[in-house]
Amino acid sequence: MMKTVSTTGIVAVVPAAGIGSRMQSSCPKQYLSIGPKTLLEHSIAALIDHQAINRVIVALHPEDDRFQQLPIARDPRVSTVVGGATRAESVLAGLAVIDAQTTSWVLVHDAARPCLASEDLERLIGLTSHSTVGGLLATPVKDTMKRAIASEQRVQHSVERADLWHALTPQLFPLSLLKQCLHQALEQGKEITDEASALELAGYQPILVEGRSDNLKVTRPEDLALAGFYLSQKNQ
Repeated sequence: MMKTVSTTGIVAVVPAAGIGSRMQSSCPKQYLSIGPKTLLEHSIAALIDHQAINRVIVALHPEDDRFQQLPIARDPRVSTVVGGATRAESVLAGLAVIDAQTTSWVLVHDAARPCLASEDLERLIGLTSHSTVGGLLATPVKDTMKRAIASEQRVQHSVERADLWHALTPQLFPLSLLKQCLHQALEQGKEITDEASALELAGYQPILVEGRSDNLKVTRPEDLALAGFYLSQKNQ
């Protein structure tokens, strides 16, 4: 299943080894469908449509028997690796097969985030012209934020929302820097919630690139219908 990647331009990694238990479905959430395509196919298509992205590496569960049945699996720009037990391990599995001599930048995108807008991706990729650290798509927090009492569903206090952002994907970083920070965080037993958090733990400050709020991640059953609506509007 594993292929060594040697390419110029940007390589994208899509961690897709999870089982999506919160979706309450009979299959991993990335294989739920919106129209004729699965969430995973929509997410990959948004990446390979960009001319700067030459290859997409999908990290799959060791027992995945669905991906190779998808039409997108036959695209020569798409390859797969065996993912790990955590997101960070799956991302590292993808990074491990990228040729560092020909690829400087890598982009990581959620498998179940199908509504990525091309203009947002273009702005994010624009970081490669002036940043040495990279960054991520994000949206400013608009709602009132509450912090709960530990292990209880009761409000402890409100959280000031100024300067708070919702982290999205894709996230774009130099290949060598992301590998270094992920390995370091894992060795230290740190919690890695996304790729940017690994860089933050190492003292870096990724750039926030404001993106569209309809770039949602399908996590719960009600998200699927909303993503379908956004995609229908996008394709009109």
